[in-house]
Amino acid sequence: MAVKSIVVHVNRSSDTARRVRLAAQIAAMFRSRLIGAAMSGVSRYLTMDYATSMGVSLAAEAMEEARAQARAALQDFELQCATLDVASYESRLLDDQAADGLVLQSRYCDLVVLGQATPDDVFIPLAEETPEYVATNSARPVLVVPYAGHFAAPFRRILVAWDGSMEATRAVTAALPLMQQADQVSLVVFNAERQPGVHGSEPGADMALYLARHGIEVEVSSQVTTIDIGSALLSHAADIDADLLVMGCYSHSRLREIMLGGATRTILQSMTLPVLMAH
Repeated sequence: MAVKSIVVHVNRSSDTARRVRLAAQIAAMFRSRLIGAAMSGVSRYLTMDYATSMGVSLAAEAMEEARAQARAALQDFELQCATLDVASYESRLLDDQAADGLVLQSRYCDLVVLGQATPDDVFIPLAEETPEYVATNSARPVLVVPYAGHFAAPFRRILVAWDGSMEATRAVTAALPLMQQADQVSLVVFNAERQPGVHGSEPGADMALYLARHGIEVEVSSQVTTIDIGSALLSHAADIDADLLVMGCYSHSRLREIMLGGATRTILQSMTLPVLMAH
């Protein structure tokens, strides 16, 4: 997959500059166009009802203030891009909520970069559910950046979470350009015996062969764990000092997650490194 355009979520949160810097580094790797997308926060579907309920003049004032905040964030984005090695960039302001706006923009780019929900920021960048919503509804792969830590591209040690699913396959395909520039790629399979007929006699071997045909050497590890898969992935990523996790993104009912847990939600809540996801 060629990475020719990257959309990065821009707002006034404290971690925006770090998120933009990482997106710019990826854009520099592939000479991509970097697109800063800022949303006013007022859904395009609710504008008329919003105006009616508040009164037209009051609603117009509130929406203009929201747009002013978004414009200010885009000005910061442009100033930052001017200091970075970005061949081409542009700003987009949308009257929309963050999640819906990013999903819409995903149709016209190769990668979406957004941040993990920041619990204590005065400018809440995303609702808690937004990264998962974007990842499961995006037309393109999504790179979610933790709100804490320092990260840089190219990524040197990449961990692939492999379970034989279509979602994981799409994530691997999306990550090929990044893996081709990494120093080390590791692939881990957890509890392969619980998926009879999926992995074959050597779990991960088929995917390792696929990656080798793309010029990527990969170390394969098949492990058994009794903890939830999300926690096991984060623990293994720490053990090998990975700086990027590649995984499929899964959407489950809230009841199922309460009963069984969900690897996607665990990762998005407790992530310690950037995660490239595809659904």
